[in-house]
Amino acid sequence: MTDKLTVSVLGTGIMGAAMARNLARAGHAVRAWNRTRAKAEPLAADGAFVADTPAEAVEGADVVLTMLHDGDAALAVVREAAPALSPGTAWVQSTTAGMESVPELAAFAREHGLVFYDAPVLGTREPAEAGHLTVLAAGPAEGREKVTPVLDAVGARTVWCGEDGAAADATRLKLVANSWVVAATAAAGEVLALSKALGVDPDRFFELIEGGPLDMGYLRAKSALVLDGRLSPPQFAVATAAKDARLIVRAGERNGVRLDVAAASAARLERAAAQGHADEDMAAAYYASFDEPTD
Repeated sequence: MTDKLTVSVLGTGIMGAAMARNLARAGHAVRAWNRTRAKAEPLAADGAFVADTPAEAVEGADVVLTMLHDGDAALAVVREAAPALSPGTAWVQSTTAGMESVPELAAFAREHGLVFYDAPVLGTREPAEAGHLTVLAAGPAEGREKVTPVLDAVGARTVWCGEDGAAADATRLKLVANSWVVAATAAAGEVLALSKALGVDPDRFFELIEGGPLDMGYLRAKSALVLDGRLSPPQFAVATAAKDARLIVRAGERNGVRLDVAAASAARLERAAAQGHADEDMAAAYYASFDEPTD
């Protein structure tokens, strides 16, 4: 079997568009769709076919990759595409959908004869554009030869988490990883906010921790986005991070764990979104520390 496939990408936002480009660069035939067509149109210059509907996008697809806002959106879009899907088509579901949604998506796949892979990714805009995402995948071993070229095109590493996509093992690991991302971003924002309030130059803080166990590249990267005013275009948007934070909180609640930091971080992100920062990088949660607009 050739490793050059026809891949349908449903959802071409920050991550989906980058993944589609890397698939095209790898030699795959890409058919792209986005609810707002203007976001998908630039992919035509990379050789992708831009479809008007999900059904049109999946015509003749060997693999369908979904990268949408949440599980409800993924289910709704694939339901629209279903009349044009052929039994045996592989569905690589990369939306961070939450633990409750993954079994529903897998059940829909079974009903329509699709081979389901739960495959959320770790990474933001820059690694997505470079094809350096980490893919967390779960799904049947038989058939992986079809999806492996797709995963290799969008990521630098694939971590297999199990053979049952419906068990949401990949999504479980993604939520654990994202809980750290959300907490670290919130902490970075509060460090900068407190520095501002106390009249402390943030550089003095960074000098203080430099080279020690408290230093962290992620802290410096997110802080730089705020300090340098580079919150747009986002690496990972406030609105999407708020959604993921709520999924993390819900997963904890449903499994008997109270996640106070995640809940507070979700509230900060939602407050920043309400202040007008929804489409900026998640580091813009920094602004949630202030009741009045600040530079």
